[in-house]
Amino acid sequence: MPDPMVPPTPPVPLEALLARADLGLRRIAGPDDPGTVVHWAHASEMADPYPYLLGGELLLSAGVHIPEGAGAGYFDAYVSRIVAAGGAALGFGLAPVHDAVPGALVEACEMHGLPLLEVPPRTTFSGVARAVWQLMAQARLAELRRVTEAQQSLATAAARPDPVRPVLHQLAQRIGGWAVLFAPDTTELATSGTTPPPETRQALTTLTKVVRPPTATGSHTDAATGSHTDAAAGSRADAAAGSRAAGAARVGGGGPPVRAKPRVGEAPGERRPVTPTPAPTTASDTVNGTHLAAYALTPGHGYVLGVASPQRTPGDHTIASVAAALLTLLTGQQQSGTGAAHSSALVRLLLGSPPEDVAPLLGGERWRVVHAEPDGQATPDPVSAAALGAALGSALVDPTGEVVRILVPADRPVEPLPGWTLGVSTAAAPPDWPDADTQAARALARARATRAPLLRHGDRPALTDLVPPHDADAHARSLLAPIAAAPALTDTLRTWLSLHGSWDRTAVALSVHRNTVRQRIARCAALLEADLDDPDVRMELWFALRRT
Repeated sequence: MPDPMVPPTPPVPLEALLARADLGLRRIAGPDDPGTVVHWAHASEMADPYPYLLGGELLLSAGVHIPEGAGAGYFDAYVSRIVAAGGAALGFGLAPVHDAVPGALVEACEMHGLPLLEVPPRTTFSGVARAVWQLMAQARLAELRRVTEAQQSLATAAARPDPVRPVLHQLAQRIGGWAVLFAPDTTELATSGTTPPPETRQALTTLTKVVRPPTATGSHTDAATGSHTDAAAGSRADAAAGSRAAGAARVGGGGPPVRAKPRVGEAPGERRPVTPTPAPTTASDTVNGTHLAAYALTPGHGYVLGVASPQRTPGDHTIASVAAALLTLLTGQQQSGTGAAHSSALVRLLLGSPPEDVAPLLGGERWRVVHAEPDGQATPDPVSAAALGAALGSALVDPTGEVVRILVPADRPVEPLPGWTLGVSTAAAPPDWPDADTQAARALARARATRAPLLRHGDRPALTDLVPPHDADAHARSLLAPIAAAPALTDTLRTWLSLHGSWDRTAVALSVHRNTVRQRIARCAALLEADLDDPDVRMELWFALRRT
């Protein structure tokens, strides 16, 4: 889990607050360090604010707590407690209690290295707090844009024919550092970016052992090479070379830590007993100013993504996590053998093999086609499409525009999934996959119109099965000839009939206005010279439309 002491929004550089002309803040003591950041603003008039601070605050005070005749000892104790609590800076208001900042306070802040800001009478503490949150919101928006762009570039890289190296290249570029994929035996399979010094590389290699738990049999197996790494030997190596990394690692690495402080009632030097925790899937460390992170991939196979970068922000962690998820999918397919089988199936199809001969390579004789559309206005990206396929138990995923198509083995149940609307075909053999694709598309349209999370195409025998297919096709072509040249009319008529003549639901299913539906249906009735209110006419047209 990310460090709970770090807020989910980026911190605000203290220099950014000082640059706000509307605030009029002025630094009068403490270091002029451009790296000083503020995580939040907090007003307090407590003589000892230590128990009430979390760390990273700009503490605001008007000096109400200062007793008359307070000397240097009072201010030294006051400032030292703020520093011990991890306070980032102190803002002192010149009104309404004091006309000037006490000189002893200035000296104490200078001695303890705490930035001291003078807050003019015209600036309220609430105005300073609002400015902090405004700057945080701006930084958060910029960070979200950065993460979104990185996700898109990583997804594009993952779609390349040889995706591992492009994904690492994009990751290294986005974090401004080095990215490496480690094999189960800690070999560097692929790298990209600026290579760090040998000491840093060794520290990152050691960190990977923290997130690579031993298997139940006591060894890791590389499915690609068949080699084994003894877990006991790895544990001994960890004890010898990785104790510092294991002890310094932070699980979940959510961003730069704020100076930790004891809980209320706990002495500063007191240590709480450490509770054993499960082996982490993410760990981080810092070596010679370089931030290191390791992400475990493909549970059971021991692959690890390593990252070395000059900084460590929540955005960097999110970007690296996306890359780790993509590499998990890529290495998981390769190690399980399904990637090779799917490639073989594709090659055979391209070379002319019948679909029924290729289907066994994909894992089954009969399949269902699923059409999925994300709820809301979002267009599915490759990452969310791959995640959907994983949830349905299939890697055969085709994101086409606003709809994702998945080929799912017939023996795997398809259940509703949060955030998606699904249309499911009947189980079909390879020669019937095109018909199953049409069934899934129609089921999805009905699911959208009825606002159902999932609809399945009926698989019971139909009356059309009693008519020879050749005769049924000829009848359909003849009956629908007047509107055959207008696909919009044909689709509208089919959807309108499937929804029992509902104008509103048809409009929703087709994403058009209800008046457009009325106009198209009226046009169909005129061209077909048919009374569409007659149930016999509707039934005959429906049978014909099912053949198209």
